[in-house]
This record gives sequence, C-alpha cells and structure tokens, in this order.
Amino acid sequence: MLALVDYTGLSAAEIARKAGLAATTIQRPLKGTADTRISQRTIEKLSEAFPKFPGWTRAGAAAMRSLLEPDSDMVPIAAIDLNFGLGAAFMDSEIVEHAADTMLFPRDWLRSITSSAPDRLYWARGVGNSMEPTIGDGDVILIDRSAVGSTFGDLYWAIAFGHTGMVKRLRPMPDGSVKILSDNPNVPPEVAHDGELHVFGRVIAVVRRI
Repeated sequence: MLALVDYTGLSAAEIARKAGLAATTIQRPLKGTADTRISQRTIEKLSEAFPKFPGWTRAGAAAMRSLLEPDSDMVPIAAIDLNFGLGAAFMDSEIVEHAADTMLFPRDWLRSITSSAPDRLYWARGVGNSMEPTIGDGDVILIDRSAVGSTFGDLYWAIAFGHTGMVKRLRPMPDGSVKILSDNPNVPPEVAHDGELHVFGRVIAVVRRI
C-alpha cells in the first residue's frame, strides 16, 4: 500500500475515494493498525482504479501482502533461475521476471548491505563447489543488477560465459580481457575476450544455514 501511495502521489483518502473504498480500508494498513489482511475484492478495486501501477505483478502483490502483515518488515525479492552452476551448469531456462517466485528478506538487513531498490535485486541458488569456501552448494545468493556497470575489481559476479551460467570473481586484464576466477584452488581460471562475457549482476550477499 505504501508503494501505491508513493507511486500515485495521492493521500490514502484520495486513493480510497478514487477506488470507491472507505478511507479506513487504506489508512489502517498504512498506519499498521489493521488486524486482518486486505481482501481480494479491495485489491481488485485498487487495480481497476490504478491499472498502470507496477505493483500488480506477482512480485508487487507479494510486496503489498507483506506490508499488510502486522509487525511485518519484510521485502519480497524476485527469484531468477539462471541455473547458476558456480562453474558448470548450463543456462537452459529463460529469465521470466514477471513470473518469478519471491523470497522475503528483512528490510533492515537489505539496507545494511545495499542502497539499491528491491526491484533491482534478485536471488538465485547455486549448485557446485567451484566457489567454495565462499559460496557453497545450495547457498542462496543475492544479486544486485544495478551494479552491472561497476568495475569488476575481483568482486563476485553472476555471469554467463559462453552458454554456461556461473558465479565468479572477475579481474580485468591489461589487454582488455577479463580473467574469470574460482575460489576453489582446484578449478583453473578462464579468460573472456570481447563478446564472450555477459554480466547479470553483482553478488552482494550469501545466505546459508549454519
């Protein structure tokens, strides 16, 4: 609901009036005083009144639900299945952002690691051991797409090299090529030249069980 207010620039009362709703239907969730979730019919009315609001995607709907949960301060982040093999798996599925699943992350935690907007963040799950001990098999990785243009500088990146998805450290070389490095000392480095490397985003966090 807060996202809808920010998007429209209208007050809660004005949004309610345009959607044909009682003002309290909008105001209580914003104030955190609602004791129930918003109804499906209310969402439908809001959608009809503000059809261009991007929050009506699956990820956006999850965001609204999380805002309406009492005492909730979680942010939905879309999942992207790039079949990251951390060195060996093929990217044989398309990125379909509007149909992505979501996972909830604590808002304060996200703010502590990045200033990027949540819609520029994605999570994926890796398979393999080429980046151990930094990233292990099954770890959830958080990817920041707004950092694509950043200097590589040995940071961790979600990339496609050839037809293979991977998470690696990238090191620019004097001849213009990029060295692709694994943290596992048993995995040799590779070198990408012009047009061989596609960067999806920078890996900014790893979430794992302990």
